[in-house]
Amino acid sequence: MRELPGGYWDAEGRLHREVELAALTGREEELLARSGGTGSAALVTEVLSRCVRRIGAVAPVTPDVARRLLVADRQYLLLRLREAAFGDLVRAHFVCPWPECGERVSLEFRLSDVPVTAGGERAPEHTLTLPGDCGDVVFRLPDGSDQEELSELLARNEAEALTGLLARCVRRLGDTGPPDARALAALPSAARAAIEERMALLAPRVEQTMEAPCSECGRTVVAPFDIQRFFFGELRTDSELLYREVHYLAYHYHWSETEIMRLTREKRRRYIDVIAETIEVLNSGA
Repeated sequence: MRELPGGYWDAEGRLHREVELAALTGREEELLARSGGTGSAALVTEVLSRCVRRIGAVAPVTPDVARRLLVADRQYLLLRLREAAFGDLVRAHFVCPWPECGERVSLEFRLSDVPVTAGGERAPEHTLTLPGDCGDVVFRLPDGSDQEELSELLARNEAEALTGLLARCVRRLGDTGPPDARALAALPSAARAAIEERMALLAPRVEQTMEAPCSECGRTVVAPFDIQRFFFGELRTDSELLYREVHYLAYHYHWSETEIMRLTREKRRRYIDVIAETIEVLNSGA
């Protein structure tokens, strides 16, 4: 059993953190493989709603529940799903960024070693007194619904997306209700910075950079580790193998595609190993 670094707040204001996961089946692998290697926030929501059996007393985990999970909680669950599907060990390759080097570097680490920091003060909403005469601000932390809504804007205009995020997360500004993007854009830079810093301090975090020495120049290299792109990218490159496994099992066991695609990766591999061992025995005449 796992615990979310943040947690899910239900409509009654109760916090749920204990999570139970189901392994990816062939259907989820196929869904992710079709993503093209990056995967949208909406696709993360779909995967989590299929593979998270419960969060505390919340079951089933609907797409709406998965959408309202904090960003770091969604990243944490992707890590655990990857661990169940491929194992704990990760091998990655990147180019050393030092101009005098530029060699290809191999990086090996374990997902269990990826730093996960629990959230600070846990509450569905937080209050902060802003500098100057801006009054108090009440806000929530960013979640999957914000990622879904703002992902396209983020790709085009990061500053505008950040203002949009604040507009979605701020519930009250001074004596008024939820402000619009124009009101937030008009805030003094110190006030906006205070909100952003407080959000970052309170939010749980899954580290998305890894350090490794370059085997060529010996310098320490900080490599980005985008959990979402990494997760979807691995499954995209494995799609051809998935279909070969389905064909192999259908050929030997005469199972339907539907039956085979319901199996987890581990079970498919076990049956394939049994078939291979049987064929080896028959060919040896033992």
